[in-house]
Amino acid sequence: MLGKIARLFMIKNRFEAFAVIYALALGAVERGQAYLARFPGFGGKLLFLAATGAVFMAGAKILDCLKLEKANGPAGQSPASPPDKP
Repeated sequence: MLGKIARLFMIKNRFEAFAVIYALALGAVERGQAYLARFPGFGGKLLFLAATGAVFMAGAKILDCLKLEKANGPAGQSPASPPDKP
C-alpha cells in the first residue's frame, strides 16, 4: 500500500517534469519578489537571480534523471547488470 502511495510522487514523463519545474519557477519568482522588496538595490537583484538560478539547475537535474531512467530502465539498473534475486 505504501508503495502505491509513493508511486504517486514519482515523475514518470516529461510533461510531469515540466509541471514540477514550472511550479518551482513560480515559487522562486515569488521568493525573488520578496527579496527585492526586503533588500532593494543590487543585493536584492542578486538574491532574485540566485533563487531563479536554482530552478535552472534543479530543472536540468530532473530532466537528466528522466533521460537516464529511460535509458537504464526503472530503479537505475543498467541493461548489462543482472537483475536482483529475491
